[in-house]
Amino acid sequence: MRGKETIVAATETAGTTRRDFLYIATGAMGAVGAAAAVWPFISQLQPDASVLALSSTEVDLSQIQEGQIVTVKWRGKPVFVWNRTAADIEKAKATEISALIDPVARNANLPAEAPATDQNRAAEGEGREKWLVVIGICTHLGCVPIGHMGEFDGWFCPCHGSEYDSAGRVRRGPAPENLAVPPYSFVSDTKISIG
Repeated sequence: MRGKETIVAATETAGTTRRDFLYIATGAMGAVGAAAAVWPFISQLQPDASVLALSSTEVDLSQIQEGQIVTVKWRGKPVFVWNRTAADIEKAKATEISALIDPVARNANLPAEAPATDQNRAAEGEGREKWLVVIGICTHLGCVPIGHMGEFDGWFCPCHGSEYDSAGRVRRGPAPENLAVPPYSFVSDTKISIG
């Protein structure tokens, strides 16, 4: 096609137009509106403040006298904190593993297969072996055992007669397992945090 000129269409942008601004502003407002609409649904999935408050409990050990068992509440369960005497510790250490109904420590702070020695049941660290922290629920049917009762001077379950020694180990059934040791750690020399 000689003699004819080819017309090429070219579009030039003259910067941001008012229409572009309206598109961007509308998109931004839509995104903010969607986030505001979804936020209550996401927020309600978070645990309640009262649940968070119960997830851990601090216990002041300085108030517990030697030989005294204190019951605190953690996640709705009773937890016994016992300041054992030297005689209680010696009695627990003298017990052979073979004499136990449940030879496993059941200590949440140790590997699952740890043996139920007094060392694996009591608090870890020098001078801390006098502290025994166990969940106060009988492993048979969930009754709350009574402290300083029974033949082994630990806990006695009034529901069906299970007895635990001074390390919280079941010595007489029908309970099948030792009292569980919850996860806890020492915050200071006189304070523990359970949970």
